[in-house]
Amino acid sequence: MFAVFEDGSHQYRVQEGDVVELDFRAADAGARLEFGRVLLYQNADDLRLGQPVVEGARVLGEVVEQTSIKLYIQHFRRRKNYRRLRGHRQHYTRIQIRNILLPGQEPPVAPPPVAAPAEPSAPMPQSSAEINLPPAGGTPPA
Repeated sequence: MFAVFEDGSHQYRVQEGDVVELDFRAADAGARLEFGRVLLYQNADDLRLGQPVVEGARVLGEVVEQTSIKLYIQHFRRRKNYRRLRGHRQHYTRIQIRNILLPGQEPPVAPPPVAAPAEPSAPMPQSSAEINLPPAGGTPPA
């Protein structure tokens, strides 16, 4: 199953579980995002083309992290004493696609995380006598 959705002036082809870099959005890691401009949806035998969008379909994602890329632009003309160096930092938001939903569908409710019970740890033995090992080079005790 995959979908093509539009965000800004870009189109993205995604499946559930994919990680996609979008233009920057002011959202914290773990925040949920919803994209309503789904242009195409395809399952095994179900193909839905939007004209221009598939009504009611949406793509749900979760912000993974905010990233950026530093670019350097250098201009140089030989023998003209002309050198220019400019930099640019482009910010992105990396999201993971959680669900692709059709009209009338609701996202599955995730169970709350269950913390594992902490077991008391036994003290670590310090010497070979505590571990019940035979002495080095000798015969085992009878």
